[in-house]
Amino acid sequence: MDLKDKQTRVTYHKGVDTIGGTNIEIAYGDAHIFFDLGTEYRPELDLPDESYQTLIQNHLIPKLDDFYDEHLTGAPQWKGKFQHSAAFISHLHLDHTKMVNFVDQRIPVYSTPATIKLLKRLNRDGDFLLPAAGHPKEYLRPLTELPVHHKVKIGEIEVEFYPVDHDADGAVAFLIHTPDAFIVYTGDLRLHGYHPEWTRAMMKAAAGCDLLISEGVGVSFPQDLDKPRKPWSEQLLIEKLVDLVQNAEGRPTTFNTYPGNISRLEAICDAQPRTVVLTADRAWLLQQITGRKVNYYYSPSAKPLPELDPSLEVDYQTLLADKDMYLWQVEDHFENLQPNTLYIHSDAEPLGDFDPAYQKFLEMLAAHHVEFVRLACSGHATAAELDEIVAGIKPQLLTPIHSFHPENLKNPFGSRVLPQNGQTLILH
Repeated sequence: MDLKDKQTRVTYHKGVDTIGGTNIEIAYGDAHIFFDLGTEYRPELDLPDESYQTLIQNHLIPKLDDFYDEHLTGAPQWKGKFQHSAAFISHLHLDHTKMVNFVDQRIPVYSTPATIKLLKRLNRDGDFLLPAAGHPKEYLRPLTELPVHHKVKIGEIEVEFYPVDHDADGAVAFLIHTPDAFIVYTGDLRLHGYHPEWTRAMMKAAAGCDLLISEGVGVSFPQDLDKPRKPWSEQLLIEKLVDLVQNAEGRPTTFNTYPGNISRLEAICDAQPRTVVLTADRAWLLQQITGRKVNYYYSPSAKPLPELDPSLEVDYQTLLADKDMYLWQVEDHFENLQPNTLYIHSDAEPLGDFDPAYQKFLEMLAAHHVEFVRLACSGHATAAELDEIVAGIKPQLLTPIHSFHPENLKNPFGSRVLPQNGQTLILH
């Protein structure tokens, strides 16, 4: 690349036509930035490991120069094409963060304080992110805080974080300015969560942008596009969960959620008619992030956590024998649950049919006579909400990504390009 060529170049390295593994590069002059830093999720591949070479060979991460840590086996040597480099994380979900430790330490990585705090806590045992070369598995490479509505300049590229509503605390969109272009990256977002006003404020700030890079999960399933319905809200999910618990009189009742959705976990603790008991790990996470102390228990395989208040511990055997005093979170050892236990699966792992582990999980619960009820509230905008977001921004150019069918997202207000993985657009 000729560094004297003062044009904005946007390269869609990965994640265009699938849900996950987004990696986009924006370059101007002697500076370039990357976002996001996840891997594509393909559990059906049954990989032997998650090394750099294995992920590259299976096309789960992109081939990139001046990006990866040179200490990773097989990673390319640094070429130093750019004087200024940086990477950015929109939110904590693994399809946006999992390979953060693969990024060379010469590249600063920016994220919100909330996302950084959660990543540190979730990777405490080294089982959330991919490990860094030459470090213990629980290591997390240095991350730089960029609070919302603050700006950072990488060469002549300016990035500002705008909060958006998603099912992960700390999620943001990016407002990106180069000398000749105004670019907006939505990250993952919705209009039916706890804070739709955040997404609407971002839409207002993004209005008339030259390029909108939008997630398109909500248009990924054509069979559902002709059956528009109002999405569940987070508030409705909590109401349904309370109804289930109230109607389960005399029955053991359990649940699980995704660990990064702290807001939902707090709402469950606040709303339930029974005493809520979390796993020790989740209680520790909630305490670390919010300062809130809640009842907890240790499962047979759990490690003791001295930071937790011993007076709040509930004995595991007490929970196993309980009929209707507790609503308790369960992540493992489902085989120990009483027959006729109600288990509420609220966007916990395994996440859905696309994961081979999901059907096995359902079969295991059925074999132990545990009733499975799924309560989900998508972190992604519906097709109608995506249309509303595009209409609110009215971009000159739209590139839908992060979708199985990005072609289903239209732009009545300007042009649309459906990029291919590896394609570069030059903005004039």
